[in-house]
Amino acid sequence: MSTTTIDGRTVHVDQEGFLTEPAEWDEDMARALSALLGIELDERHWRILQFLRADHASTGETPTLRRVSTSLQVPMKELFQLFPTKPAKKMAYVAGLPKPRGCV
Repeated sequence: MSTTTIDGRTVHVDQEGFLTEPAEWDEDMARALSALLGIELDERHWRILQFLRADHASTGETPTLRRVSTSLQVPMKELFQLFPTKPAKKMAYVAGLPKPRGCV
């Protein structure tokens, strides 16, 4: 397992840069990770990130894009607007969770 420094903190990451220790994540870390992606977080982002963290804590899996859309009743189009290009990966990255196994 590798480590890297994000926002002045040393954190554990996998080979793709996803955090591997969920306890190392907090809202300041989310802001730093989103800034690396060029995303400025607003209340819509936070709602999604909170769902991702809670769902992962209860299932042990990072929720897929479809699960987020269905559970929160957020249209896929909006998820792509909030987390452009690869929303499932970007949501998991900012939430400090492993990359989802399935992208949809």
